[in-house]
Amino acid sequence: MNLLNEFETITAIATPIGTGGVGVIRISGEKSFQIAEKIFSGKNLVPGHIAHGWIVDGDVKIDEVLVLPFKAPKSYTGEDVIEIHCHGGVNVVKNILNLTLKSGARLAERGEFTKRAFLNKKMDLSQAEAVADLIHAKTKNFAIQSAKNLSGVLRQKVEEIKGEIFETLSRIVAGIDFPEDVAEPEYSYLIGRFEHSLKEIDKILACVKSSDILRQGIKVAIAGKPNVGKSSLFNKFLNTERAIVTDIAGTTRDVLKENLDWDVAVTLIDTAGIREGAEVGKVEEIGIEYSKQSVEDADLILFMYDSSRKFDKEDLEIWNLLKNKKHIIVANKADLPIYQNELPFDESGVVRISTLSGVGIEELQSQVKDIVCDFSSEETEFITNQRQEECLKNCRENLVHALDAAKVNELQDMISIDLKSALLCLDEITGEVITDEILDNIFSHFCIGK
Repeated sequence: MNLLNEFETITAIATPIGTGGVGVIRISGEKSFQIAEKIFSGKNLVPGHIAHGWIVDGDVKIDEVLVLPFKAPKSYTGEDVIEIHCHGGVNVVKNILNLTLKSGARLAERGEFTKRAFLNKKMDLSQAEAVADLIHAKTKNFAIQSAKNLSGVLRQKVEEIKGEIFETLSRIVAGIDFPEDVAEPEYSYLIGRFEHSLKEIDKILACVKSSDILRQGIKVAIAGKPNVGKSSLFNKFLNTERAIVTDIAGTTRDVLKENLDWDVAVTLIDTAGIREGAEVGKVEEIGIEYSKQSVEDADLILFMYDSSRKFDKEDLEIWNLLKNKKHIIVANKADLPIYQNELPFDESGVVRISTLSGVGIEELQSQVKDIVCDFSSEETEFITNQRQEECLKNCRENLVHALDAAKVNELQDMISIDLKSALLCLDEITGEVITDEILDNIFSHFCIGK
């Protein structure tokens, strides 16, 4: 972003485009009040007071609105901010946006409002990233976890670790610079401090796996040969007739995907029945290849077979394809007499269901949730992203170097170098040390109005 652009007054639509009750246009910058007063027919705008009136273009009334004025620094961005709350029609909000552009603002870039909030020290970088997580959260659970970071949970822990490292570094520097007045800290003291800091960093890093799962979700594929009830189970989980169900083999020709909120974002995949033979047409063959790839990419597979029929060669081939991946074995058609099969797996772990009657569906769903949500509350105490995780790992590496050096009584001025590097890594998390390239990358993932 051009440096001069950062001081211009910006504007954008802050609500989703579409038909709705309310639309919001946000303006931020030193010309915000000037622009608002030019297009607003109501009384003078008083910061902290809601104003009612009309947005006008000359003599033409555009919409009846509420205007919320905020004076710097008491605003989201830390600048003068005007929020215009209008009716939510597509053309209404676009007309008002165009008026603000014509009156002296420029269109905001992605995430520019939050970037200005960060640059104006209204929030640190971890909180700014939490805003993006909150907006893009696919589940209620992840939205709650993201709100914790927005409230400063991660920032506070990082600041706590930084404070401990900085205090230790200060004692080392004092001992080096003023040897006649201040004694260098004992190596046993340094070892204890470094071990404690590493323990605190490891608490955050222990949440990496659960953070990734909560953010990205998991893929659950339903696999099996044709006509075992995969699409029926898919529909049961969705509680809607999403997939076409018939008794004709090969009805599902493509891979169907839908998202579910089961505390974790679950991408449920209904695969085409996997089979071989001359009766398989070209289109179905392509669908089968997609199914095999979906099975390969899935985090969890629901292997499904028809318990009322013989477990045959096709069933076995599919079982061999996925048996070494994380899976749940599902025996469908429990409402019918069970065929006495010789199965290649232990039947005690099989979940018996009937997609027709609904028997066993809740138990199966519970088992899926237990697997995908297999982490404790301690493992979700902190939510991190890949950038933050890399910073923490780099900090940890520097602290390990310092710890190893302290154990062999290395010169303390050499140890201080590792501590300074560790602090820089933590400063990257909160944004005290950051490059324009990283900043642009972070905020490019935001929507325009945020």
